[in-house]
Amino acid sequence: MPVIGNINDLPKIATRESYGNALVELGKEHDNLLVLDADLAAATKTGTFKKVFPERHIDCGIAEANMTGIAAGLSTCGKVPFISTFAMFAAGRSYEQVRNSIGYPHLNVKIGATHAGISVGEDGASHQCNEDMALMRAIPGMVVINPSDDVEAKAAVKAAYDHEGPVYLRFGRLAVPVINDRPDYKFEIGKGVTLKEGKDLTIFATGLCVSEACVAADMLEKDGIDVEVINIHTVKPLDEDLVVKSASKTKRVFTVEEHSVIGGLGAAVSEVLGEKCPTKITRLGVQDVFGESGPAKELLHKFELDAEGIYKNIKANL
Repeated sequence: MPVIGNINDLPKIATRESYGNALVELGKEHDNLLVLDADLAAATKTGTFKKVFPERHIDCGIAEANMTGIAAGLSTCGKVPFISTFAMFAAGRSYEQVRNSIGYPHLNVKIGATHAGISVGEDGASHQCNEDMALMRAIPGMVVINPSDDVEAKAAVKAAYDHEGPVYLRFGRLAVPVINDRPDYKFEIGKGVTLKEGKDLTIFATGLCVSEACVAADMLEKDGIDVEVINIHTVKPLDEDLVVKSASKTKRVFTVEEHSVIGGLGAAVSEVLGEKCPTKITRLGVQDVFGESGPAKELLHKFELDAEGIYKNIKANL
């Protein structure tokens, strides 16, 4: 049986859309939720929230570092601010403010970072942030979440609101298949989701690569390779127990992420296995290079992060 059925039959929604919709639903339940944006409400989809709650949406202009400081201050007054901009600006341009104004005092601020990874496409290398999870993972106490689809993204936004402390949420521009629309789906910060059990190797995937990993697993099954597929939506804190349990069983691990192989999911899994369960591991992702301009799907294919590329790399490394 395919892991997620026929992927072409599934609806596709960009997780940035899910972010905007989730904020509206949460805003109806919680008067203390505020949304701050940096002149990108149409792109980050916080404009959806602005239409319903204009008095609770603050456009800070193209001043991301200042927006971060404003959110920090608001959080000390009983508000739960979600700051929103592209990942390149949220994690990159504002890193010092996120570290010192939010992370150091451990304030209750949520960072909605959209347009992450090479799937930003034509915007090119300057806007394709493949380093954001590495930067955010390094900040003490910061939770880092990279949802795989619409269902998971909405659940992640709600969980972020409920969590006391800083949370970094990573969303994408590209519409991706909705793979978690099932009655038994449950989201919990720090807990991975086993999509398929297997005995020959484990694929740990995050973000938009989860659905591609599922398709690659189906391709490998046809070659007689029994693959375990695990969705790691929370890169920090990592579900160390699940990582060790799966690696102990299959003895061969691959990680897949639309992020640099330095500092992201592959690094997090490697660190845990190196200490607790030494295992042969191959990290698939952006291999210490910058992105480039082009259509998102073509870039994912060139960087071998689509199902075909994942399949090819696993076959070559077995």
